[in-house]
Amino acid sequence: MKYVGAHVSASGGVENAPLNALKIGAKAFALFTKNQRQWVAKPLTQKSIDAFKANLKEANIDPKHVLPHDSYLINLGHPESQKLQKSRDAFIDELFRCHQLGLDKLNFHPGSHLVKIPKRAKDYEEQLHKAEIDCLEVIAESMNIAIEATKDTNVKLVIENTAGQGTNLGYKFEHLAFLIDRVEDKSRVGVCIDTCHTFTAGYDFRTQKSYEEATALFDEIVGFEYLCGMHINDSKVPLGSRVDRHHSLGKGELGWEPFRLIMNDPRLDDIPLILETIDEELWPQEIRELYNLIQDK
Repeated sequence: MKYVGAHVSASGGVENAPLNALKIGAKAFALFTKNQRQWVAKPLTQKSIDAFKANLKEANIDPKHVLPHDSYLINLGHPESQKLQKSRDAFIDELFRCHQLGLDKLNFHPGSHLVKIPKRAKDYEEQLHKAEIDCLEVIAESMNIAIEATKDTNVKLVIENTAGQGTNLGYKFEHLAFLIDRVEDKSRVGVCIDTCHTFTAGYDFRTQKSYEEATALFDEIVGFEYLCGMHINDSKVPLGSRVDRHHSLGKGELGWEPFRLIMNDPRLDDIPLILETIDEELWPQEIRELYNLIQDK
């Protein structure tokens, strides 16, 4: 069974997110458990925690179909020690917040190396490779530190693939596999695949044949056993452009066919499928249209 929703607002308190999901006909949702553009947030109150859990039940949404997202400020691969520590502390706090809410996942972007490498440099590719590997090692260390700090919880660190814009890592399936390989407790790690990011990073899946090829590659390099959720977005920009520009479903470069394939792929059952498309007014319609793509077996 498919569980489709959207990244809904938690304005006024996290307890409002399940009700906002209910309003759009969602069976899953994503949220920020704190203001995503601030480092520090007030601790969750027991009142908010209890209300969140009660509203989840009212919305008839299982906690396993909720995919919280961490703050955009966090960079677990930051090259500066003080800023890296700040990111690690904030990330650990977000893991605890998920645990308090009874949620078992935290979705995050891997990190950015922030190294400026002149493209005219003779050894540009070598410098880039070194910067990426060094940063991935730091991210893996950050993940292991976070897992150890939250060892009494079961919250999975769900790595989101990226478009590869700027110095962001995670745009290759190999980056995800690199991190998983270095995480000591594999039960605490997973991945989230964003359709827009995947496409603009260079993986085409617009036809049955290319979809089968891309998913086979993902399974070979990462493994479907690690897939904990997906972000369902069309793309404003072409294949391989390495730019992160989401679009409403069917209105971008992807069209409807990839989403038909996704909605009929049994490997994607029982995970949150989360819209981050650009017009939230269309979310109820997009959710209905996705379910309408399911073909009778």
